[in-house]
Amino acid sequence: MQRIPLAVNGTLMRGLALNGNLLAVGAIFVREAKTEPAYRLWSIGDRHPAMLRVRDGGRAIAVEVWEVPLDGLGLLLLQEPPGLCIGRLRLDDGEDVLGVLGEPYLCEGQREITEYGGWRAYMERTD
Repeated sequence: MQRIPLAVNGTLMRGLALNGNLLAVGAIFVREAKTEPAYRLWSIGDRHPAMLRVRDGGRAIAVEVWEVPLDGLGLLLLQEPPGLCIGRLRLDDGEDVLGVLGEPYLCEGQREITEYGGWRAYMERTD
């Protein structure tokens, strides 16, 4: 079975709300990682994040890399919240992988959380 690396940055991560979707398609956790410092992150109603690649003002964002069976990738994408998509992203070690990104419209009017460096850190914050 062919597997491809997929970087996830939100509710698909281990122990979070949609992690079961990864497990259901037979994905295998590989490692924790960070993106290169070229991304910004928004909280979409505190339900899930959306990450965008930017030219300026980006930061490294915490992600998890999973190996996903190629035949399970479509089902996984169909289960993601509207406005999230799969695209290419670059990790801080220079590796290019597929990853979950947000469409720009989704971030409009939402809270930017880039300063936290990741969804998990944002969710664990103390206000």
